Amino acid sequence: MKFDIKTDSRRIKKGDTFVAIKTIDSDGHKYINAAIEAGAAKIICEYGSYKVPTVVVENSRAYLDNYLETTYKEVFDKMKIMVVTGTNGKTTMAYLYYQALNLLGKKCAYLGTLGFYKKEGKQYKLDNTTPDICEVYETIVNAYNDGYEYFALEASSQGLAQHRLDTLHYDYAVFTNLTRDHLDFHKTMDNYALAKKKVFEDLKESGKAIINFDDARCSYYSLDKNTNITYGLKGGDYQVTDYHFSMNGTDFSLKFDNQNYNFHMQLIGEYNVYNIIPVLVILHDLGFTFEEIATVTPKLNNGKGRMEMIKYKDNLIVVDYAHTPDGLDKILGTFKEVTKGNIYVIFGVRGNRDREKRPEMTKVVMSYAKKTIITTNHLNHEDINQIVGDLLKGATSDNYEVILDRRKAIETGISYLNSNDALLILGKGHEDYLNLGDHTIHFDDVEEVNKIIDTLKVK
Repeated sequence: MKFDIKTDSRRIKKGDTFVAIKTIDSDGHKYINAAIEAGAAKIICEYGSYKVPTVVVENSRAYLDNYLETTYKEVFDKMKIMVVTGTNGKTTMAYLYYQALNLLGKKCAYLGTLGFYKKEGKQYKLDNTTPDICEVYETIVNAYNDGYEYFALEASSQGLAQHRLDTLHYDYAVFTNLTRDHLDFHKTMDNYALAKKKVFEDLKESGKAIINFDDARCSYYSLDKNTNITYGLKGGDYQVTDYHFSMNGTDFSLKFDNQNYNFHMQLIGEYNVYNIIPVLVILHDLGFTFEEIATVTPKLNNGKGRMEMIKYKDNLIVVDYAHTPDGLDKILGTFKEVTKGNIYVIFGVRGNRDREKRPEMTKVVMSYAKKTIITTNHLNHEDINQIVGDLLKGATSDNYEVILDRRKAIETGISYLNSNDALLILGKGHEDYLNLGDHTIHFDDVEEVNKIIDTLKVK
């Protein structure tokens, strides 16, 4: 099935139709001529006349929604779409689900923060966790054309608020948790929660909502019209009754229908138990036995930049995307339990994002770290001195350094490692670039760690 309609003039191919959409931030009509130059053969817009066939409509977004929903209904009726939303855990949960289904012999694709993945691996990376609606549709149609039956999708709150998933309907919608994040965009926690509610309003008639029983917002997402399935450690239809972890992974027991089933995974920490339970729930609902599922859980991994661990002598260096107070607390709490020596932390925050959470993040880090190194994350045109100043408002001791050169910060952190210590480099995770305001450079935390370690070995 062909996909030939776009709202982004930069993605136009010869023969495509370009739809000019008005948003709060932009007006697609400004890019019509660029779309035509790129090869657009037809224009859908709300005003104007152009040198290629043009259809003027009252509301171009409504036109697009109707076109997508009717043209590609067959695709979405035949594919099973899983969407996951929440503050933390979206990427890990969706990526685990993608891996598990492929290991169980089902063709599943994934679209989210890590990029677009098919069974063969990564196809390309994305600019946003939830891309433009046409890109989402095109990617799913691409997978369908290649014989994929299943699709895992992340839904960010901004993407939902900006209509990037409008007209989609899901077989499974998962809610992980809700903690402070993105308030620079949503302004209030209620607005933030409301944005995520949309995926549960858009379930297929036969769809199911998979909801974290332990989160305070559980009932908020348990809509009366849906079939709701809960999971958790404190209760739920699927409940983890026991777990323990070490550097070798996590063993846990899952209770369902008054029976216990045992699993092992290489991921560690309570929060990764929360990340994997929805995967087990959906796989079981799809008809796999717990015995079948237990054969693949030991083979699953977090994905690039998600608790990615590098050995250095008898120390451990960990690269992770944690960038909220809750996310920091979860990963640091996990390594506090398994680290025999000291914990060192390198972190920074993104510019032009929620400033009020910054002091809280510093407090969390300093409550665990022997030494804290504050460094540069993506500046996004915000003054680095303002960012650091905000972070230092949460300092609970003077046992920290500010090293703005991120590579130098990593070098310094590694130099502190002695025996059985852990160095956590947080905030960028899988990202292979660093925005320095007026320019962007290639910068991959894992690559930098390995380069520094190789240099130390030579010495």
